[in-house]
Amino acid sequence: MEKTLTIIKPDATAAGNAGNIIAHLQKEGFKILGMRQLQLSEAQAKAFYEVHKERPFYGELVEFMTSGEVVPIALERENAVAYLREVMGATNSQEADEGTLRNLYGTDVQCNAVHGSDSQENAAIEIAFFFPRCDLL
Repeated sequence: MEKTLTIIKPDATAAGNAGNIIAHLQKEGFKILGMRQLQLSEAQAKAFYEVHKERPFYGELVEFMTSGEVVPIALERENAVAYLREVMGATNSQEADEGTLRNLYGTDVQCNAVHGSDSQENAAIEIAFFFPRCDLL
């Protein structure tokens, strides 16, 4: 089984859609290994998104991800990374396929409801960022 990480972003938690997103993920066959709700500090958001620090959107991303509560979730299923990216839909919610999480709960390229790991290597790093091994099922 493969592991991945998703984060329900501040726009989706503020809109009350965290439960809908979690239910959708479970219906898609993902097992929840760990989940928590928190508000990222600026330092945490900068550290998590450090890979993007040279990109022009980095400051806005950090500001957005610290603007409200987030729900990081460690997930497991076969082909978890690739399948989660299918379930999430395109980064720009307005271009996401019908029925995907970003189509259902996002509004644009930044307020797109969920983050998902883009590789198995990054999934391991991202899961470890939020969950000590002893906190995972």
